[in-house]
Amino acid sequence: MTNKNGIIALTIVIALISVYNLSFTFVSRNFKSKAIAYATDAKGEVDVTKKQHYIDSLWREEVYLGHTLQEVTERELNLGLDLQGGMHVVLEVAPADILKGMAGGNARSAAFQNALKKAGEDKSANNSTFINRFVSAYKEAAPNTSLASVFATSANRGKINSNSSDSDVIKMLKTEIDGSIDRAFQITQARIDKFGVTNPNIQRLPGQNRVLVELPGVDNPERVRRLLSGAAKLEFAEVYLTQELGAGLEGLGRYLTQQAEIEKAAKKTAAPGAAATASTDTTKKSTEGGLAAQLEKKADSTATDSAALAAQSAALTSLFVPMPQGLGVYLKDTARASEILRRPEVRSLFPSDLVFMWDRKGTEAGGNQLILPLYFIKKTNGEAAMEGDVIVNANHDYDDRGRPEVTMQMNGEGARKWRSLTARSVGRPVAIIIDGLVYTAPTVQGEIPNGNSSITGSFTVEETKDMANVLKAGKLPAPTHIVEEAVVGSSLGAEAINDGLWSSAVGLLIVLVFMVAYYNQAGWIADIALLINLFFLLGVMASLGAVLTLSGIAGIVLSIGMAVDANVLIYESIKAELAEGKPFAQSIRDGFKHSLTAIIDSNVTTLLTGIILYTFGTGLVLGFATTLVLGLLTSLFSAIFITRLLLEQKLKNGKTFAFTNTLTKGWFQDNHFDFVSQRRRFYIISAIIIAIGVGSFIFKGFGLGIDFKGGRSYVVRFENNVDADALRTNMDEVLGSTTEVKTFGGQDQVKVTTPYLIEDVTPEADQKAEAKILEATKKIANNPAKIVSSNKVGPTMAKDTLWSAVYAVLLALAANFVYILIRFKRVAFSYGAVFSLAHDVVIILAIFSLFNGWLPWSLDIDQAFIGAILTMIGYSMNDTVVIYDRIRDYLADEKSRGQNLSTVINNALNSTLSRTAVTGISVILVLIVLMIFGGAVIRGFTFCMLLGVIVGTYSSLFVAAPIVVDLLQRSKKNEPAPAVAADATAAAATKKAKA
Repeated sequence: MTNKNGIIALTIVIALISVYNLSFTFVSRNFKSKAIAYATDAKGEVDVTKKQHYIDSLWREEVYLGHTLQEVTERELNLGLDLQGGMHVVLEVAPADILKGMAGGNARSAAFQNALKKAGEDKSANNSTFINRFVSAYKEAAPNTSLASVFATSANRGKINSNSSDSDVIKMLKTEIDGSIDRAFQITQARIDKFGVTNPNIQRLPGQNRVLVELPGVDNPERVRRLLSGAAKLEFAEVYLTQELGAGLEGLGRYLTQQAEIEKAAKKTAAPGAAATASTDTTKKSTEGGLAAQLEKKADSTATDSAALAAQSAALTSLFVPMPQGLGVYLKDTARASEILRRPEVRSLFPSDLVFMWDRKGTEAGGNQLILPLYFIKKTNGEAAMEGDVIVNANHDYDDRGRPEVTMQMNGEGARKWRSLTARSVGRPVAIIIDGLVYTAPTVQGEIPNGNSSITGSFTVEETKDMANVLKAGKLPAPTHIVEEAVVGSSLGAEAINDGLWSSAVGLLIVLVFMVAYYNQAGWIADIALLINLFFLLGVMASLGAVLTLSGIAGIVLSIGMAVDANVLIYESIKAELAEGKPFAQSIRDGFKHSLTAIIDSNVTTLLTGIILYTFGTGLVLGFATTLVLGLLTSLFSAIFITRLLLEQKLKNGKTFAFTNTLTKGWFQDNHFDFVSQRRRFYIISAIIIAIGVGSFIFKGFGLGIDFKGGRSYVVRFENNVDADALRTNMDEVLGSTTEVKTFGGQDQVKVTTPYLIEDVTPEADQKAEAKILEATKKIANNPAKIVSSNKVGPTMAKDTLWSAVYAVLLALAANFVYILIRFKRVAFSYGAVFSLAHDVVIILAIFSLFNGWLPWSLDIDQAFIGAILTMIGYSMNDTVVIYDRIRDYLADEKSRGQNLSTVINNALNSTLSRTAVTGISVILVLIVLMIFGGAVIRGFTFCMLLGVIVGTYSSLFVAAPIVVDLLQRSKKNEPAPAVAADATAAAATKKAKA
């Protein structure tokens, strides 16, 4: 092998990188375990506040190789929501709400309302934006009305006027909608910070007016819904200066000193095992006794005591850090500081109109520490001086010195309030607040009479852009609505981890045993390469920050099963070389050489499908696609390079080893099956199955999952077994709508699907729906139940998901058609491959339609099903390409000259049977393991893939290859006769005429 040393060096580098990146996972999990142990009481219950306090105290501290705990946690191999519980939400900014806000009073016209309704309902023009659909509908309703007459309002002054063209108005509308989505993203990001979750994921979905949010470990869905949905609240408020709060801060110092003394005394007097409890109880008693009043009585005696003053100052600064705007708190102490500031005796030390608020972002301090500024906000009767609905516009700009600044304009009412606020705040800061977080607090330089202001400071251009977007947040009524939601309980996540680990371990073990059983000593080498592949895969995932989900575990196990294919191709090629009598070492070299083309071609087609899955998929499909794509890449490296290194190492001392054993030596050898002559029989069999399936499509239809039809879905677990039919009756009575109830993973657990209140996007609707579900379960006597997971998909989201799925399948077919055409140079191969893939898809759909409701697992057509279909397409194409590769070799081989096309292709098919059978058996065994141990969540998904492997193997042999025979024979008949033959015919005719 050329560049052997380079390959060894690359392998070592990848191994070291994998070890390094995976080490962060073990370190992070170790600290999380310590946090749980620290927060667990004698009863075994975990105090979430104490756990978070432990993590916060180390969050900015260096804990591993110069990395802080925050950095370590960010670099760990994260678990998906299905493995640790949490919440997945897709938020949508409704363009209709934005247009209403921009049109003002003009939005009340019948033409405007009808156009909005039609634009929202018309999904036929899927490449069209909401704005284009609205404009088209409005022009139909009011053909002689210009868009400027609708949108040239005071709110849009400076952007368009009454003389603006329709194209200018459309451009302005699109700009405003894009800006609203950006604002929703930024505001959602700020709101997420309130949850205190580790490694939240937030991203704007490309090409959509939606934001994806994933919150691992969240166990309060109602709070999430309440905080994430709805319009942002923008406020302007006065800020107290620290010198105005001297008495209050001194009192706070005395309070903290007193607390420290109480805790110190408690530690001295309490028993070692009860120190913490005694301290807590003493603190509680002191606070109930009105500690603030006690401190005030002591004020005279302590004021003159310099030692006491020093102690108070030390107590204050031990928790709070002096900052220009007030005080700051180290990030690790914010939870404790917030709890102290909420205490009534502390609140009584400060003015009644004072509200404590945190800055939205921290300030870097020395030693990797982060200080979060604390503001003293003035609110009268809980109301700020101004709210953001007075903002007309805001932009980022540059001042006369070239520094980035933000300019904002207010309406008439806002200008009056702003003039009054700035007049009494000259030389003082005014806080700009979003959702209770201070974004900035610029100092007022002078009274601003006209509502046009500029905000300057040490800002970057990005910061001024963000701030301008934030200021616009109060301008338009563009609340975010939850259009998709999934909640996974922590208990269900723990079960998923166990299911995933068991399925992975058993599946891997079966594959390893099978390889040794079939390939003897060579099987051990393949097994080592497979284990190295698994290690590299996890290392790459950790280094890329990928998230490991339950479907991802399925992808890992399946990629291991499919990685066998590369080793099988290599080994079968080596066996063929040995059968020709070549020396052992040369057989290995030639085996690798001759199998490389088939390995590359077959894996590229699967890789194309995986990329399409990754592009169009979300949730379960996305997690599966990630590991499948990465697994394909690492398995290629392991099979081509690692396996060869190991084989050549065995050959170093001139030793040989067996690729078969007594039992498997004659398997799939010297086969003479006549595939081609039987092709019409198999065409008829496939046609009958497809016809039955089409009949089922028409008369029975499909069980659509909520991904495609919209609705709410709940997994409900009972203490004892439950009758699904009886529960369905109860659900229908309580919900007043048709409800689907299916056993899910066991007789004590069901999956409930309902369209109840799906059009209602308010958080109250979600709470009401859950309450109704639990109300129906209570009708089952002596069998308590709880909701362990939930899912919601709105109607618009369902339509978009359905179209995305259709595009994904069509794109996969098109991509594979083009690749086959490029690689095999004949369109017959492309037609055969794509037709066989379409054949596979229709048969799988037929089975899902026919047997829906008969099997004890879900056969719904949803995103998971589409992911399985695309995976099946990849596998079937993998199988087909290997067969096509062998057909191409046989057609080009001189030994085949003189043989008819059917014989050549039959020989090619028979020569691939060993590889087809070994790979198919390996993958089928893995999928059976996933079916048994993988859990209810992915059982339907796995069943579809299992069917896909069986049907895909069948179609590769009995559909794809025979179609190539028919098309090549037809094209050969249509070819013009050779010139020599034509001349001979002409000469014979002339000779006959002369005679």
